[in-house]
Amino acid sequence: MEGARPVTGSDAPRLAELVAEAVEEQREGRGGRIWSARETRALPAEDTVRAAIEDPDVLVLAGTIDEVVVGYAVAHQEVLRTGERLGIVADVFVDPGARGVGVGEALLDDVVAWCEAGGCIGIDALALPGNRATKNFFESFGFTARSIIVHRKLT
Repeated sequence: MEGARPVTGSDAPRLAELVAEAVEEQREGRGGRIWSARETRALPAEDTVRAAIEDPDVLVLAGTIDEVVVGYAVAHQEVLRTGERLGIVADVFVDPGARGVGVGEALLDDVVAWCEAGGCIGIDALALPGNRATKNFFESFGFTARSIIVHRKLT
């Protein structure tokens, strides 16, 4: 059975493996080179994963199938200049072999519920321009583009 649960410190090595897999999967895609050097966790990621797990203001979830960790999500809440709160999905990834059975949906359902409980006015997440599956996944939860980052490559 697929699901999502809060992580424990013993999950950190597995989540670090999944972080590396997520970065590797998208590094060569459109936008992936700069994304992998700027927005992702530094690899190896176990230290930053452990820091996120230990931070009471960060939500870290494990996505599971029959209690085996096959995905993860990390989110936090940011206070805007207006005093309002914005949910930020920093990471969400499911192993390619475990996609399409509801693990990602379980993770994002829990992230949305956590952000709603925290009084957030919305949730931001990042999808690279060439990753239509990720864009479609977020759109299925009602996400729409609110900003587009453009980039010019220099040699």
